[in-house]
Amino acid sequence: MALMHVDFFSNVLGLCCEADVILPQKTQGIGMEGSDTRSKYPVLWLLHGASDDHTIWQRRTSIERYVADLGLAVVMPGAGLSYYTNMAYGPRYFDYIAEELPEIMRGFFPISDRREDNFVCGLSMGGYGAMKIGLTKPESYSAIGCFSAGNFSYRDVRKETGTMLSADRIKRNMLIFGVEDMLQLKNTEHDLFYLAEKNIKEEKTLPKIFHACGNEDFLVENARVTADWFKNTNYDYIYLEGPGAHTWEFWDEWIQKYLEWLKPNLR
Repeated sequence: MALMHVDFFSNVLGLCCEADVILPQKTQGIGMEGSDTRSKYPVLWLLHGASDDHTIWQRRTSIERYVADLGLAVVMPGAGLSYYTNMAYGPRYFDYIAEELPEIMRGFFPISDRREDNFVCGLSMGGYGAMKIGLTKPESYSAIGCFSAGNFSYRDVRKETGTMLSADRIKRNMLIFGVEDMLQLKNTEHDLFYLAEKNIKEEKTLPKIFHACGNEDFLVENARVTADWFKNTNYDYIYLEGPGAHTWEFWDEWIQKYLEWLKPNLR
């Protein structure tokens, strides 16, 4: 594989940005098998979580080794603490990640623009971002991967537990979404159920969805609510749980399972 650290300018954000990119290479070093080269590679857009950046998948997993024999390119961009959305009081990260970045990367590298060759996946904040991007633009992505995340649950578990949103979390929600509590986002462009239903009503080609969460994850109830909703739709949707919490041990294991699930989609 070839690993590149790419610095470039985004017109949408108005600033310099970074991404790590993995490209297939037929010849490999000792202990690794290569993949056949082709004119345009299928590509996985791999998104980070809230506390991380574009380097994290390389630093915490062996993603380069996992895709070595798949003929699959991987683009890992940075999106700050944006929830991959056009922020209410900040940059337009959704437009950057979902629209501008693919155009930039396709200008640099031989990656495919075909829907059937494009997949989006992420963990935690990036899992929500992958779902939002894939459901907003189903014409551009054929498969979604979501780890340790889900829709914003409208069952207010805080009332059951007696917990309250922190002042910092309220400020973050206001900066990103323009609301104090993300439960207020029902039936908006940030609501995954709303986006999914819209695709069904408009008879769009629906992306496949692979959803996984650790059974000790603090977001597991959120993931289960999301799973229960999607299971009652005509999406090709799978939800799986396994031992683990909101940790890289879980994500390192499940990115491999996601790639195995993705294999039939790779030409």
